[in-house]
Amino acid sequence: MAATRKILMLHGYGQNATIFSRRLGALRKSMPKDIELVFLDGPVVLHPVDLVGSSSITSLEALGAAEAVTDPTMTPRAWWKSNADRTVTHGMNDSLLLLRDTLSKDHYDGVFGFSQGAAMAALLAALLETPQLHPPFLIDGQPPHPRFQFCVEVSGFKPSWPLSTEIFETSYSTPTLHILGKTDVIVVPERSQILVDLSSNKRVEEHDGGHFVPSKANWRNFIREYLRDPLGNVPSPGAGSQTNSGTVTPNLSNGPEPNL
Repeated sequence: MAATRKILMLHGYGQNATIFSRRLGALRKSMPKDIELVFLDGPVVLHPVDLVGSSSITSLEALGAAEAVTDPTMTPRAWWKSNADRTVTHGMNDSLLLLRDTLSKDHYDGVFGFSQGAAMAALLAALLETPQLHPPFLIDGQPPHPRFQFCVEVSGFKPSWPLSTEIFETSYSTPTLHILGKTDVIVVPERSQILVDLSSNKRVEEHDGGHFVPSKANWRNFIREYLRDPLGNVPSPGAGSQTNSGTVTPNLSNGPEPNL
């Protein structure tokens, strides 16, 4: 019997573990028994003032967390918060400590993130390559976990945290799948490209939609096979209109969310 492959799943800004899991319901159901998706809550609790747009309801829907509008138990969360200029970041250290402790308790073959979660996934993968750059991430002077075998980043971007420049340096080498939406106006492809360029061992796939994890059958099959064998010759999912498993791409009159 094949050993179970565990993948750490990091949600987007304004979502939480439960919302992200629900949004990926079709993908989860397509997974074989030997792949386990482990969804984690970000430690930063968001309040209406942290959300942009004409109202918090509009923003939660835009960020793929509409469930939080009607269900008060679905607390919107994040991995960090930034000011409008992205010059000050709050919560990143708490997130790294949470991830350190999570990794120290179990083994994960890889990490999968969406939007802000993709940015955190990239940072985490890079930090596991050079953990000494952030001593609080170490446990008794040692990294909490081996390097990931792979990283999946959907609508990702480079975090604005000052230490991220040092952690990424010129590149990071963890095998990484970048999935970009051609019509994403929240994390535009040009911004994702900055993170793509930092990845020295990368594969890039595009879908025709916006800010979401593509969920049509061809994409579910592709992601499943990639998680099974990230270094294998998995055929591209190809082009085509995608259904929505992350969020509808909205028209944000007040501009992009500063935390994205």
